[in-house]
Amino acid sequence: MSCTCEHHHATTCDSSGTPITLQPPMVALTGRLICADAAQMLTALSLLPEHTRLSRAEPGNLRFDPTQDENPLIWHLSELFTDAEAFAAHHTRTKDSEWGRSSTAITRDFQRIDAHPLIRQEIPSDGDAIGALNRRAFGGDDEAKLVDALRRDGDLNLSLVAHHDGTILGHIALSPLLAPFPALALAPVAVHPAMQKRGLGKALIRAAIEARPDHAIILLGDPAYYSRMGFQPVDLQSPYAGPFLQGTGPGIQPGAQITHAPAFAALG
Repeated sequence: MSCTCEHHHATTCDSSGTPITLQPPMVALTGRLICADAAQMLTALSLLPEHTRLSRAEPGNLRFDPTQDENPLIWHLSELFTDAEAFAAHHTRTKDSEWGRSSTAITRDFQRIDAHPLIRQEIPSDGDAIGALNRRAFGGDDEAKLVDALRRDGDLNLSLVAHHDGTILGHIALSPLLAPFPALALAPVAVHPAMQKRGLGKALIRAAIEARPDHAIILLGDPAYYSRMGFQPVDLQSPYAGPFLQGTGPGIQPGAQITHAPAFAALG
């Protein structure tokens, strides 16, 4: 199949990982557009690109990927929305759009399901999507560059993603800390802006802690948020020392010196 879009997206079904239950769930739509003749195919070729652009611009859209089959009369669609309300808003906008008005004769063969994210370790093909997610979540390049540098230096001790069918919705990284006790730095943790305040960040943090039970986990962040997951301020010697330096886990030695991976120094 040849892709008609320009997004980073999964080319194969990815159902790997540990599920996270969301309330309300996301909405996933998969299926086909089936053209009856060349005229309908030309309508799709002409109008789908703009429909795709407008769909992706919707605040509740997480994925909108049309791909044309080897049979040029058929398109495969894979769509993901934050919740039922976002999907309903998409349907309303589509109905009143040029695509909606001009494509009514094209056959739709779709399946809609309630969807929940999965957490798994990153795989090589995730790299670009993780970078894009970090830039989108933080509004800049620093966190994406940090993750790239940690990966390049071999300092990604653990890199977990929250995804649905390969679409990356959240990410967390653990990297080595030089310390007199087993320790890892947690940074960054990123969640797609449209999926924030849904529990994805907490689920990723808990999964990272559970994956490294024999290590202290040290981070720099808001105590009001991280205290809910067992983090407390720690007295450690570090350029980041202060009320926002927090830790959880075994073996933390008050007053000990810790040193982050070299990639952190590049952030200035």
